[in-house]
Amino acid sequence: MTAAEIREEILDILSDIAPDEDLSGLEDGVAFRDQLELDSMDFLDIVMELRKRHRIQIPEEDYGALASMASTVEYLTPRMKDMERA
Repeated sequence: MTAAEIREEILDILSDIAPDEDLSGLEDGVAFRDQLELDSMDFLDIVMELRKRHRIQIPEEDYGALASMASTVEYLTPRMKDMERA
């Protein structure tokens, strides 16, 4: 998957987890929690969706790398580069 495809996948996951949020103005460099009404359970739902959809295992010590769209895409790009988009 390309960085753009990963970004779209994260937006899809976010829209499932927080359907009432407007994701159109999401800033890539700003933490999700500063832009969206996400709590720690929502964040874990993101991690679980990535695991369910793509079999990506994200260790708890790496959760900080998923703080914003930019850091999430940067973290996932090498891990998902050989995957096909579902």
